Amino acid sequence: MLAQLPPALQSLQLPLRLKLWDGKQFDLGPSPQVTIVVKEPQLITQLTHPSLNELGAAFVEGKLELEGRIGEAIRVCDELSETLLKDALEAPPIRSAHDKATDAEAISYHYDLSNAFYQLWLDQDMAYSCAYFKHPDNDLDQAQQDKFDHLCRKLRLTAGDHLLDVGCGWGGLARFAAREYGATVYGITLSKEQLKLGRQRVHDEGLSDKVDLQILDYRDIPQDGRFDKVVSVGMFEHVGHANLALYCQKLYGAVREGGLIMNHGITAKHVDGRPVGRGAGEFIDRYVFPHGELPHLSMICAAICASGLEVVDVESLRLHYARTLNLWSERLENQLDKAADIVPEKALRIWRLYLAGCAYAFTKGWINLHQILAVKPYADGRIDLPLTREDLYR
Repeated sequence: MLAQLPPALQSLQLPLRLKLWDGKQFDLGPSPQVTIVVKEPQLITQLTHPSLNELGAAFVEGKLELEGRIGEAIRVCDELSETLLKDALEAPPIRSAHDKATDAEAISYHYDLSNAFYQLWLDQDMAYSCAYFKHPDNDLDQAQQDKFDHLCRKLRLTAGDHLLDVGCGWGGLARFAAREYGATVYGITLSKEQLKLGRQRVHDEGLSDKVDLQILDYRDIPQDGRFDKVVSVGMFEHVGHANLALYCQKLYGAVREGGLIMNHGITAKHVDGRPVGRGAGEFIDRYVFPHGELPHLSMICAAICASGLEVVDVESLRLHYARTLNLWSERLENQLDKAADIVPEKALRIWRLYLAGCAYAFTKGWINLHQILAVKPYADGRIDLPLTREDLYR
């Protein structure tokens, strides 16, 4: 029976079973943990050179099914791809043009999918970014509140501060900063669905006098230094390599002298910012984050410094994001029936792969997450910061 498969597949030793369109089954190693159900004959040839982009696309388009735990399926498919594409050349960096219309369309595609869908698997405040686990056994709600607090502490936020929240999402951080730290917050987003729910939650919590959420492109941020602090969470991934300098210049112009700016975002493994290998980056660009580009830590830090800001603190939260994504994936997998009633089948397939795949990518170190704190120095070089980090952890 195995002889009916291409030689490249016959020699594998993976915990993987192939189930063909005609009912035949082939074990490609002992004790299969995952089954790929091949629904179209031509996919057999494709499986001999399986990029992660092609495998993901076949699943999204319904040409194959995955049986077994989604996280385990991601791991086994990566091993399949790595084994058969071990000598494949990595793609050169991809650069996309970013203008206001393109960025608005990309944001809408991703974030306007359905508020109800996001509510199924996000925390109570709908923080769609890396949580901060002060203790490994903390649940998602606690870890996201701790993330908000960690950001506010790093910004040395105090009552009366005017805070700009760039890419404010559903407003969870903005409300936290206003409620717990007494800040006045101006939050901006390009997502109409996020804005609608975010404003409703601001109203419901009685924070309308402290939190103002608006549709605004980062290129239109006021440049009169009116803000004491700026926070940007999960935003610079959408800016594009070509616009990083402009993005940082806009943040510089928004904050007063002595003010602090926190950039929290996903960073690339490769210094030139190329996507992760074997097609995973191409899959995300095609199906999940159109026109998204991850900068390397050195790339975003260089842009920050070139704008006139000074980087004063950098922290990697890679393992925190791996845990966050695993929890998101588990929560979605536990509510697939509800999710199927909210979003189209294709969208659900995309998100199942995306959450589990990104959890795997952060665990493997393919991508990272960095919090980068910068300051706008006074003209004489002064900065109003403690000499140590001790105050952050009291």
